[in-house]
Amino acid sequence: MNLQNLKSLFINNGCDEIYVKKLVPNDNSKNQVYFGGNFEILNVLPISDITTVEAGDWRRERFKASLNFAWVTDEGNLSPANHAQLILYPKYPEVRFSGFLKGSKNAASELMTQRLSDRLLFIAVGKTGTVLGYVTHPNSQIANEFNKEKNLGEHGVFSIIELPQIANNRSLLLKELTRVHNQGWIDSKSLTKNGLVPCRNTQCGGYTLEAELGIVRNGFSEPDFKGWEVKNFGVRNFKNLNSSVITLFTPEPTDGLYKTKGAEYFIKTYGYPDKKGRPDRMNFGGVHKAGQIHPTTNLEMKLIGFDQESGKIRNTNGRIALIDQNDNETASWSFSSMLLHWNRKHDKACYVPSLSDTKGDRKYKYGSNIILGTGTDFQLFLGQMANGNIYYDPGIKLENMSTNPKIKKRSQFRIKSRFLPNLYKKNEIINLTE
Repeated sequence: MNLQNLKSLFINNGCDEIYVKKLVPNDNSKNQVYFGGNFEILNVLPISDITTVEAGDWRRERFKASLNFAWVTDEGNLSPANHAQLILYPKYPEVRFSGFLKGSKNAASELMTQRLSDRLLFIAVGKTGTVLGYVTHPNSQIANEFNKEKNLGEHGVFSIIELPQIANNRSLLLKELTRVHNQGWIDSKSLTKNGLVPCRNTQCGGYTLEAELGIVRNGFSEPDFKGWEVKNFGVRNFKNLNSSVITLFTPEPTDGLYKTKGAEYFIKTYGYPDKKGRPDRMNFGGVHKAGQIHPTTNLEMKLIGFDQESGKIRNTNGRIALIDQNDNETASWSFSSMLLHWNRKHDKACYVPSLSDTKGDRKYKYGSNIILGTGTDFQLFLGQMANGNIYYDPGIKLENMSTNPKIKKRSQFRIKSRFLPNLYKKNEIINLTE
């Protein structure tokens, strides 16, 4: 086995890039393998769910994230390790890899049970979402060849080998956005599983852009375009990109009265009659910021289990919660559910400004200056929420209350565009015409 053969094995399994970690003695099956001093690796590895492990002492609390992992053999076969998982320790914070040998018939047991410096662990994500792993001895041919590799990328404690089969997805995205920009005004539309359809609502700027990029309208939590999350935001002119409001994501509450008694009970209890006087209708909306009581709903947004001073999660059972005047938790979003969604979808994000023309048939024009953000962490999100830069701004309504009640749910977490750099390790403004 040499490095080129190993690359070919990963390519044949649909991998785009390989993450390589040089292991230290403590990186073994007994002590777990250290994957970094933050939660960034969750941006790369697709996890299926997150559970919490509570303890009396917050320093021992942790999250466990299931991982669909398999070892790659020298013959190219896969040996699943069904107990593999990531352990997330908010105290430090850090992430460790464990359970990767248990139940795996052809696991790399000999190398992963010993304390040997400079072993190399190669991991990559296959086309089916399976995380593939391979480990080699420090004196192997693969290790010798890897140590001579140049121009490797970096991601925390990992080096990155880009595989030759793939085009540069960043360049492909910029090329497509340049094409969209050069079209000028574009008729409002949406791409559904049944094809293109006209779009007539206020969210059509995003749907039209997605349609141009070939993205089918969906509610999935995966990135939109070749690993990039694409977000449209409306502006009054293309010269000022800092004053717009951007909807980051729209997760439904995971607990609270909204969940246990239903959205209709929630709206009737904490909502208000439609402010435009539309009959038989109640709404629930308004900007809810952490630590503030909203004047209309009388609810206060709280971050339970997050320490703003250190920027760390102190309670794995923590949550974002709306609290009423009687201290009832009316709606809440667990950190574990939000973390699962945020890191995977927003690791590489592209924000595209647009102008709208609504005088006749709705049209959109997309700007040449776009914002790219890469490398995020859910604790950055919580930090921005704690200081009020991210807020909850729902658009929930209950229509036909007395006859045939119909509920529209939209729980939006939003941010002003000027605060986007606070969410990412790297921020760029790209001019598509240069």
